[in-house]
Amino acid sequence: MSDIFLQLPAADRREALGVAATKSGRPMHLLEKDIWVVWTLDVLFGAPFANKLVFKGGTSLSKAYGVIRRFSEDIDVTYDIRAVAPDLVGDAPEALPPTRSQEKRWTSEIRARLSEWVSHDVLPLITDALSKQGLPAHASAENDKLYVRYEPLATGSGYVRPAIIVEFGARSTGEPYEIRPVSCDAAKYLAGIVFPTAKPRVMRAERTFWEKATAIHVFCAQGEFRGGERFARHWYDVAKLDEAGFADAAIADRELANAVARHKAIFFAEKDTRGAKIDYPAAVAGSLQLVPTGTALATLSNDYARMIEDGLLFDEAETFERVLDRCRTIQEKANRLDR
Repeated sequence: MSDIFLQLPAADRREALGVAATKSGRPMHLLEKDIWVVWTLDVLFGAPFANKLVFKGGTSLSKAYGVIRRFSEDIDVTYDIRAVAPDLVGDAPEALPPTRSQEKRWTSEIRARLSEWVSHDVLPLITDALSKQGLPAHASAENDKLYVRYEPLATGSGYVRPAIIVEFGARSTGEPYEIRPVSCDAAKYLAGIVFPTAKPRVMRAERTFWEKATAIHVFCAQGEFRGGERFARHWYDVAKLDEAGFADAAIADRELANAVARHKAIFFAEKDTRGAKIDYPAAVAGSLQLVPTGTALATLSNDYARMIEDGLLFDEAETFERVLDRCRTIQEKANRLDR
């Protein structure tokens, strides 16, 4: 009979992770956190409300698509806006508020409902699963975030925390999506040990490209990170999406590009350093900026260096300059009028 990794004594789990780290060349603390990421996904997408969830973001590119070769530590999940606010959405085909003033009311109402749902539905689900399995972790909720803090067997430089953060959003449908299998990175190196697996509904990589590209565009226009650092991963991810062919497919899909632009223009309105409104539709139609300048470039470079320092890139790290060159090429392709 195979051993279940998370049921093993701490000493045995540490020894097993050491073997996987040696065989893979990956840091123990990242292999360990990856296991908790997959465990959390398994519980979420095994829940009664799983058909209203879509797994998205960088972790989905790593775990579900295998596009990026870096460790993505947290989980982004969309809870279908049509489920949380059916009275607001009604029969609207794009589930978007008709005006900016309506957007403020929608956003306020959705945030309140989402926070309540996380506390009253998601938190008890995770807490119960941890308790029933006797796992060395505890869960908590704060507004639209769920935290699963586990007792670490190994530590790194401190850049990666021993906690899974699930950040929920509920201002879109999460479409297009597809169901894809997810497994733990350590599993291939430890035959005879059972690790968590999951089958989440995953946002299509083409939409993730436009979500990230437009977020980068905003950073370039503002010259600063919102909410601190840890943002360089978006440039790396976009470069890898291009290598895998998803950037070309996304750029060619004008309907998808425009849908993302319309959604961001309503729900994520931003201004540049001059106070001018950022024009998302223009960005996806020939004015996309993916390469920052000045102090913003230095800030980004430092964050990328920290990401490398803690071993988040699985293979030999590409230089920051090479990633930027790739993003510059993507920018040129996206802005080409004859595409």
